[in-house]
Amino acid sequence: MEPPLTAGLPRYRVIVALDIEHSTNRPDPVKAELRNKIYELFEAALRSAGIQRRHRDHFIDRGDGILALIHPVDNASKTILLNYVIPTLSRLLTDYNASLSYMSRPERQLRVRVVVHAGEVNYDPNGCFGEALDIAFRLLDATPLKMKLREVNDSLILIISEAIHNSVVRHGYDGIDPQTYQQLVRIRIAGKRYPGWIQIPDCATQHLAAELDSYRRLA
Repeated sequence: MEPPLTAGLPRYRVIVALDIEHSTNRPDPVKAELRNKIYELFEAALRSAGIQRRHRDHFIDRGDGILALIHPVDNASKTILLNYVIPTLSRLLTDYNASLSYMSRPERQLRVRVVVHAGEVNYDPNGCFGEALDIAFRLLDATPLKMKLREVNDSLILIISEAIHNSVVRHGYDGIDPQTYQQLVRIRIAGKRYPGWIQIPDCATQHLAAELDSYRRLA
């Protein structure tokens, strides 16, 4: 069990935030359906990787999305989030969208932008705050990320921060291919620039399958 939060002292968290595409264009009853569905699918993706509620703070609702603050434990490592949770969520979203009827798809299709960052998060009686969250939300709302999602048919697009790229992705840990990430975003906060790397998980999976197939042929 973690010690109680001490006033004024931040806690290290892996930050995962999701935002539903075109949420403001949907009628309120449809918004309610999509909100319930994204909570259901995101929870299922976390649990499928062994990340339980005790490994994270309570979800924080963002109206058209979710903020999850993951504790720094082995069961919920950044590598597991990138090579298992995000691809699983992408597949669940794709399956959900495929299940929709042709007539309901324009209104009920569920596509999301996701950001993964990590850093110190501050807490007070009103919630959480801090520079790490500012960076995550600015990356999630970056115009190039929104434009990239419009260009593809995939259900999920991911952006990671420099902290995640430097600590995990560039090392190419098992299940993570650095070549599938593109540095297409750069934001500015308080006069400092922060880059962001974009990945489309479905395309990354196809790239990995092609590499494995090529390897098998050579063998």
